Amino acid sequence: MVDKPRGASVANMTDPVSWLQIEQGWNVVGSDGVSVGVVAQVEGDKQSDIFDGLAIESRQPAEILYVPGEQVGAIYPSEVTLKIASADTGTLEPFRAPPPETKWLPEQAPVATRISNWLRGKR
Repeated sequence: MVDKPRGASVANMTDPVSWLQIEQGWNVVGSDGVSVGVVAQVEGDKQSDIFDGLAIESRQPAEILYVPGEQVGAIYPSEVTLKIASADTGTLEPFRAPPPETKWLPEQAPVATRISNWLRGKR
């Protein structure tokens, strides 16, 4: 991580990056430049490039909050800026992990049935 001069933000030193590059542990700052916590988890669908939001470990009080994607501003290497001020992070909801997905796969016919169908020319 690059040390930044006192009073300088990452935004003044680098170009913005995609949400796909956000990593756990990145600093999260409010629109007023005050640090509010660190990234705990990124929520979204990488294959479809759909960003849902962030779970952040807040500093005061220590808890994990959910920041909807609409509230995320500019993203820089090692720092995510919010569109809300640090004082307004108290209005954010606690993070709740999405329920696990269950995928139902079609069953295959038993081997004997598949061989019988193959021998009879059915597929």
